[in-house]
Amino acid sequence: MVRTSDGRPSEEGGLERWSRVIVKAVVIANCMTSDSSQHSHTPSMGGGPYIIKYWADKTLSPDGPQLWKTLLHKSACLSCAWGTGGQKGGFHNEADESLQRCMKSVESIVSELQPPVEPHFFDTHSLSELQQLTSYQCDRLGRFSFPVIHRAGSSHYERISYREIYRLAETTFRSEPERVASYSSGRSSNEAAYLLQLMIRALGSNNLADCSDLCHVASTVGLTEIFGSGTSMVSLEGLKKADCVVIAGSNAAYNHPRLMNELIKLRDRGGKVIVINPIREIGMVRFGSPAFPVKSLFTGSDIASLYLQPIPGSDVALFVGLQKAALEAGTVKTDFLQSYTENWEAVLDYARNTPWETITATCGVARADIEAAAAIISASKGVVFAWAMGITQHVNGVDNVYSIANTALLTGNAGKEGAGTMPIRGHSNVQGFGSMGVTSLIKEEILTALEKLFGRSLSRVPGYNARALIDAAEAQKIDALLCVGGNLFAANPDSEQARRALSSIDTIIYLSTKPNLGHFHGLAGKNTIIVPVFNRFENPHKTTTESGNNFVRLNDTGSTHIQEGELISEVEFLTEMAHRLLGDYPVNWRKLQDTQYVRELIAKTIPGYEKIGEIDRTEEEFTIGGRIFTQPKFKTASGKAKMSVTPLPQLDLPDIASFGAGEVRGKVVALTTGRSYSQHNTVVYKEGDRYRKMPHRHCILMNPEDCDRAGFSEHQRVTVRADAGELDNIEIIYGDVREGAALMFYPEVNAILKARIDPHCGIPAYKRVPALIYIKGSGNN
Repeated sequence: MVRTSDGRPSEEGGLERWSRVIVKAVVIANCMTSDSSQHSHTPSMGGGPYIIKYWADKTLSPDGPQLWKTLLHKSACLSCAWGTGGQKGGFHNEADESLQRCMKSVESIVSELQPPVEPHFFDTHSLSELQQLTSYQCDRLGRFSFPVIHRAGSSHYERISYREIYRLAETTFRSEPERVASYSSGRSSNEAAYLLQLMIRALGSNNLADCSDLCHVASTVGLTEIFGSGTSMVSLEGLKKADCVVIAGSNAAYNHPRLMNELIKLRDRGGKVIVINPIREIGMVRFGSPAFPVKSLFTGSDIASLYLQPIPGSDVALFVGLQKAALEAGTVKTDFLQSYTENWEAVLDYARNTPWETITATCGVARADIEAAAAIISASKGVVFAWAMGITQHVNGVDNVYSIANTALLTGNAGKEGAGTMPIRGHSNVQGFGSMGVTSLIKEEILTALEKLFGRSLSRVPGYNARALIDAAEAQKIDALLCVGGNLFAANPDSEQARRALSSIDTIIYLSTKPNLGHFHGLAGKNTIIVPVFNRFENPHKTTTESGNNFVRLNDTGSTHIQEGELISEVEFLTEMAHRLLGDYPVNWRKLQDTQYVRELIAKTIPGYEKIGEIDRTEEEFTIGGRIFTQPKFKTASGKAKMSVTPLPQLDLPDIASFGAGEVRGKVVALTTGRSYSQHNTVVYKEGDRYRKMPHRHCILMNPEDCDRAGFSEHQRVTVRADAGELDNIEIIYGDVREGAALMFYPEVNAILKARIDPHCGIPAYKRVPALIYIKGSGNN
C-alpha cells in the first residue's frame, strides 16, 4: 500500500486498490446490467452495479487518464453542495474520508472535458435549428471556446471580440441602476460571486437574482427567522453523531449520492432513517454505493426504516401530526422550550387543538404511521432533520421549513451535537453565492461592512429575485442582464413568459462553459453575448467554494484541455468589466484579478469568513464561524429560537371542467416536477431514468390505481394540461407514487406550468401543480 510521510494511506494508493476492484467488478456488472434492458424491470436498489459499470466505462476508457487527472485535482466537486475535494484531495471530504466521489461528479467532469464547439459551428447552424435541440443535445455540443453574439434580426450567432463585448457592456450597463440586473448559479467561485455583487451594488442596483431563489430561498428565509442563520446548523462531523435522520422532500440517492454514504453508515451503527416523499424512490429504500463495493454489487444497504408518502404540498400537516403525537406521548421537551425558545406555547396549542381527522385527511398519512415516526424520533438521542426542494418549492415553502424547525425544537433536537436542521443544497457553490452577498435581500451586517468599503450609504431598496426579475423584464423594466452561469430561461416556470421577458431586455451577457437551452431560447431584444469561461478545475488562479454544511474549500489552479480558444476566467471578465464601468471605485478592480486580494476583502466584509484572508498562506480549509449550533444559543436578538405557528394548507384540486379542455375523460392530479438520475439542475446527461423505468423525457409517472380508475393503461400516450399550456404524446409509466399525485421531468414540464409563488420568499411552487391528464377526443366514452 502506498502511504504518505505521516503513515496514512495515500489517495493514489487507495485509488489503485479501488481501480482493481472496478476491473474485477466490471465483468459481474456487465452481466447484471445492459442498456437494452435497463428500463424493462424495476431495479432492486438505487446505485449498485450500474454505477460500478459507469465508473468502469469512463475511467478505463481511452479518455480515462484525463478523467483521473481531473478527479485527483485539488478542487471541489462540480456537482452538488454535499462537498468533497479541495486541499485534502479530489476524493476526500472534510473528515478526510476517501472514495468520496459519485457518478454525478464523474458525469459533470466528463461533460466539461468534451471537445470544443467547432470554430464554424454557428456559421452553419441557424438559431431556428438550435432551438429544436433538447437539453441533452445542447450539452452534447461541447465546450464554448470563443465568444459569440446574436444581434437583433440575425438568424445566426457570430464571433465577436472581447473589445466589442466590453464596449457594449459599457454602454448598456450604464443604464439607470434599477434597470441593471444579474443572475447567477452555484457553478462559479466565492471570488467571482463577491466581485459580481460588489460591481452590481457599486452601480447602484440590488437586482442580484440567483438560482437559490428558485430552490432553497424558503430554507434561508425560514431558518433565518427562527434561528437567525439561514444555513445548516449541522456539520458533517455532527451528522456522524446522529442516530436518526428525518429526510423530507429529497431524493438524495439521485441528487446527493454521497450523502447516502452517511445514511448507510448510520444504519450500520443501528440508527434509523425516516423518509418523507410522495414518491417511493428505490434508492431511498435501498442503495448500493461505490464507497462500499461489495454491498454495491450484491445486496445494497437498507436506507429507510420508515417511508411515509404524504400528499404533495401537505408537509405542514404531517409535521404538525408529529408534534401532536409527541404531545400525546409526553415526549415534548418542555424544559428545553421554556429555556431556549419563544412562542412555543402557541405552536403546542395549535398542534393540540388540530384534530387528527384534519391532519390525516390533509396529509394522507395514517395516524398510526405518524405516531410510529414520532416514536422513532423520541427514542433517538440525536435527530437530524434534512430536506430538499420537495419541501421548499411550494406556495407555503417557508411554512414547511417552520414546521420542520418547530418539530426539531419540540423534541430537543436543535443546538446540540448530532442533531439539528440541515437543508440539503443543490449546486456545489450555491450557498457560497448567498454568503458572498449575491441576494436581493442582503444582511444588514454585510451591507454595513460594504458601506465602509464604499465610503457611502448603499441602497436599501429590495432588488428583484429570480421570479420578480422575469416579471420586471416582461414589463420592460430591465435593460441589461449579466448571467454568471445558470440557465434562467429553462429554470423558470412558464417557458413562454420567460422567453418573452428575456426578449424585452436590450443586452444579455452569458458567462458559460457549455451551451444550454437558455442560449438559444433566452435571447435579448438587441444583443445576446456568450462569453466562454474556464470551469473550476481549469482556472488560472486559486478560488474557494462553500458546501451546504458550511465548509470552505480552496481550489488549486489548473489548466484546460482546449488548446486553441479564447476562454477567460469569470474573475478576469468581471474585474475588467467593472474597471471600465467604474474606474478605480470603490476598489482597484484590476488588482483584484489576483484572487488573493479578493479573499482579503471577503475576510473584512463577510461575517464568519475571517479565516479566508489567510488561506493562501495556510492552505487551511475551514468551517464558517457562527453557523454550527452545538449549544442552544442561536443568532436571534434574544439568543432564543423564534418558533412560528404553521397553519395547515388547503389542498383541494379543481375539477376537470375548470381546465377548459371540453368534455374529456381524464384525471386531475397534483403534478410534481423532478430530475432524472443522470441530470444536474437543468443539464441532462442521459435522456432516460432507469430507476423509475422512464425511458425518455416525455413520460409521466403515475399511480397504477389512479390509471385504472381513469381508464388509462401503462405506456398509453396522453395529453397533460396545466395552467400555462399542455404537452401531447406523454407516455404513462407506472410507479410507486401515492394516489392523486404524478411526476414529470423538469425542465421540460416548465413549459405548461405557471407555478404559484410563496409570498414569504418568492419561490415557485413546482412541487404541487394541478394538472389534467386526458386523451384528446375521448369525450365521455
